[in-house]
Amino acid sequence: MGEPVEKPKPEAVKGEEAKRIKREDLGIGDRRKHHTRKAAPLKAHAKKPDSHHRLYRFRFYPTEEQAEQLQRTFGACRWVYNEGLTLRSGAWEQHRVNVGFAETCRALTGWKRSEGTAWLTEVSSTVLQQSLRHLDQAYARFFKGSARYPKRKKKGRSRDTATYVRTGFKWVEDPDRPGTGLITLAKQSQPLDIRWSRELPSGVVPVRLSVTRDRAGRYFVSTLVEELIEPLPAVFESDSRAPKAVGLDLGLASLVTLDDGTKIDHPRLLKRYAEKLARLQRELHKKVRGSKNRDRVRRKIARLYSLISDVRRDMLDQLTTRLVRENQVLVVEDLSVVTLLRAARGKGRRRKAKLNEAIIDAAWGELLRQLRYKCEWYGRTLVIVDRFFPSTRRCSACHTKGPKLDISVREWTCAECGVVHDRDVNAAVNLRDEGMRLYWLVAAWLPPAKKVPTVIKASELEDCSLAA
Repeated sequence: MGEPVEKPKPEAVKGEEAKRIKREDLGIGDRRKHHTRKAAPLKAHAKKPDSHHRLYRFRFYPTEEQAEQLQRTFGACRWVYNEGLTLRSGAWEQHRVNVGFAETCRALTGWKRSEGTAWLTEVSSTVLQQSLRHLDQAYARFFKGSARYPKRKKKGRSRDTATYVRTGFKWVEDPDRPGTGLITLAKQSQPLDIRWSRELPSGVVPVRLSVTRDRAGRYFVSTLVEELIEPLPAVFESDSRAPKAVGLDLGLASLVTLDDGTKIDHPRLLKRYAEKLARLQRELHKKVRGSKNRDRVRRKIARLYSLISDVRRDMLDQLTTRLVRENQVLVVEDLSVVTLLRAARGKGRRRKAKLNEAIIDAAWGELLRQLRYKCEWYGRTLVIVDRFFPSTRRCSACHTKGPKLDISVREWTCAECGVVHDRDVNAAVNLRDEGMRLYWLVAAWLPPAKKVPTVIKASELEDCSLAA
């Protein structure tokens, strides 16, 4: 049999024919505004040195009128996102025409003028355009290979959210309490009743707002500000100018194990509330679909999951802040959480399902994400060791590589030097040593006046000799 013949990839329709298809078949109007001016790419906003975008999240309590308006806004954002997805996917599948963000915005203008969808005018146009912007970003991630093809949003399944840019809200700072003030959203007459748990940077106007409503019915406003964050003073080893380093081994028996033997316990929040969750789930299963009793039980489950999420997020936030403040170099292992959470199948699937639940409860991805941006904020260095580095089965005393260890083995003895190792502490020490080796190699290759980067990832080093 001959080799399979590859089918030629379909070519995209361009030029005047593409414009005709968009205008006649897809209902996308021509670009009228500034039609004689050549389109220029948008320039990125230049941030000040040492300034970072920081997100502050506050809870607010809307009035009945505001809640109804936000309900319409959430629904309109979801509808526009789905309609834009249908337009872009259908344009390619049926006509082989590429439709981008600009075309969907012009289509949005036609939807608002249509009699059947005139209710879109009750929502701020900037919010709807931001929904199309999110769709365009989802496509960009798909074409980049970092995400799957965008999916439609479903009412009750997708998160209710709306994004307001600077022209979509009014900010008035309180002179008596700088950093707080009044926020009035577009299409609303009254400011939001916000619980200011902390102050924003004084004199700074928020760049963007995101209003969300979770499954428990709570409303939050997230303000994005450009803030000047001063790096923390450098931390050195005692009686030395070497940077203080710490090796962090993420695990399930202990959430984090440090190279000095300190172990941070795993909160196991899902296990702690497992019995209550199971009882509420059984109660929900007995209720009639669409009834008020079922909705009441669903809200109880949502509130319990919100409690678990809030406790976990607060615990990780305090832990990562303490680690970043006390150390100059933090060394972790490059974990592929998606690979670790592969589906449980075949023999031992129940054990694998329990393992997946424990990994989700540990929130390793969120812990690493917080360490990454906090190191960038405060002038620390995060070294990410290659995931294939044998940190667990390598003796930290004589560097002899031992056999593979089952996850149930918590202690082992080196066959060469006879040292008894705690599994997690030994891995943390090996990570610290390997991380500092990479740190000094990168520092030696840099020019004298250049600082060590905030993130050093072994798999992304340009010179292969550094990771050898």
